[in-house]
Amino acid sequence: MVEPPQPFDVQDREHSDGMFVRQASRFRGWVTADGSGGFAPAAGRYHLYVARACPWAHRTIIGRALMGLEEAITVSYVDPIRDARGWAFTEPGRYEDPLHGFGLLAEAYRRVDPGFEDRVTVPVLWDRERDTIVNNESADILRMLSTVFAPLAEHPVVLYPRERAAQIHALNERIYERVNNGVYVAGFSTRQAVYERAVEGVFGLLDELEARLATSRFLFGPEPLETDWRLFTTLIRFDAVYQIHFKCSRRKIAEYPNLWPYLRDLYQWPGIRETVSFDEIRAHYYRTHGSLNPHHIEAVMPALDFDEPPGRRALG
Repeated sequence: MVEPPQPFDVQDREHSDGMFVRQASRFRGWVTADGSGGFAPAAGRYHLYVARACPWAHRTIIGRALMGLEEAITVSYVDPIRDARGWAFTEPGRYEDPLHGFGLLAEAYRRVDPGFEDRVTVPVLWDRERDTIVNNESADILRMLSTVFAPLAEHPVVLYPRERAAQIHALNERIYERVNNGVYVAGFSTRQAVYERAVEGVFGLLDELEARLATSRFLFGPEPLETDWRLFTTLIRFDAVYQIHFKCSRRKIAEYPNLWPYLRDLYQWPGIRETVSFDEIRAHYYRTHGSLNPHHIEAVMPALDFDEPPGRRALG
């Protein structure tokens, strides 16, 4: 008799003294203009494995859409429901691997490293030519999409202006530590004090960003940059998931006078709403984390109107 798959539980291996500690990304290759590291940009050479549900993978889905790289870089999606085996390809035409026909994304990892035993994550940038993983760090992949892949883009945009590099890096780090990853530290905490510190960090920085956005349409001015999109993928999930499921319960994004219209402004940016699937997001979180929600009951979608005009154009 075949044993049924075991439920996924991040707490099995990523905790230290009651605190969730995210594993480091294993593959950190880089596509460069001259191909000096073994990976040169070329239309049709690279493939993205992503999950619409995952905020880290969502960054790269957005980057691909903003740049117009759909023809240059192919993509496939994994099922939002995950068990202990990791992300899976479960349905032809919807959740499938067109390159190798794998059933699990773990097979791609083990094709490259037969001894791989860490948690399998998305996104993954795959090189068809060398039949290997280039990179599985979302921040790296987003940066590559907006820089080295720009010559292949149909409508390239500047997400990482060099003159703002230091500022972008500094704010990226703070947002990652206290908001992007902070909601996970709060949600997966197994000690009260650890949880409360994480929640304080989340809302402390959200309050700071709220004040910043009172006088600026986006974080660095009139156009959204890389940092805005890295923040967006957490904010878009916040009221539907993190405020409930991860107990980031002090307040909702919809209660912020500036963050809420800022979030709508980003959602309404050309090409972005198509990257958001609230059904997959909610299915993933509420039906995957058995230790937090053992009966897999999905919280109903909050009554939020993301199409309400944000009214922020005049801020500049």
